Amino acid sequence: MRFYIVFFIAILLDQVSKIWVRLHLPTGDSLEIWTGILHFTHYENSGAASSMFQGYGRLFVPVAILAVVFVLYFRRKGHLNRWLLDVGAALFAGGAIGNAIDRVLFNQVTDFIVFQSSNGIMNVADLVLNLAILLLGLDQLLKYWRNRRTRYYHKI
Repeated sequence: MRFYIVFFIAILLDQVSKIWVRLHLPTGDSLEIWTGILHFTHYENSGAASSMFQGYGRLFVPVAILAVVFVLYFRRKGHLNRWLLDVGAALFAGGAIGNAIDRVLFNQVTDFIVFQSSNGIMNVADLVLNLAILLLGLDQLLKYWRNRRTRYYHKI
């Protein structure tokens, strides 16, 4: 159940934030959120990360669907049975679907989050995808440490 709750919350937060930006911030305009750290700039990206492949955004829809199918398959097989794996997979699937919805409906993705320390512009789905990768990596690191500790104590 946790997987589906996280999955739908990720999609909901992404879509609601994009709708708010489309309704309240004209394309190209900026809004200061946290002085010197974060601002919103409305940008419509018809490509992928860093505006690569402009005009080919819809080609990433099948990739997103395939990624979600793989996540659901691995969940069903019981391979995503740890808490961090489950939440990370849900965030990954939710972020992928969040951007896929934009690509299907508008042939582009609404980006608006700009951190002063980076050169890119993102949206909530992108942030969720990054968080998912961090959680999945952390899970693997913790698994490695647990296995290493278990092997060490079995030798004693």
